[in-house]
Amino acid sequence: MKTVSIVRERGQLTIPDSIRRVVNWVTPSSAVSISVIKPDEIVIKPHQIQIDWNQIWEGIRKSRAVSGKGKISASEFLRQDRRSH
Repeated sequence: MKTVSIVRERGQLTIPDSIRRVVNWVTPSSAVSISVIKPDEIVIKPHQIQIDWNQIWEGIRKSRAVSGKGKISASEFLRQDRRSH
């Protein structure tokens, strides 16, 4: 499918209804990734969050190993704190 649209002031571009009907991920407030493929080609795709699970798990391991004033791990502190409430 191909259509024509006009880039407005401040670089605003309205995606025509005919395109929005074909792709279900283009909705108000949806996040998109915009890439320049060639000097005369721009691609718009749904934004996908890139999660580095290794970094997240490493952070979890580090937080569990932290000892506070009471010389217990952060996870043990949370367990005790939750039991007291």
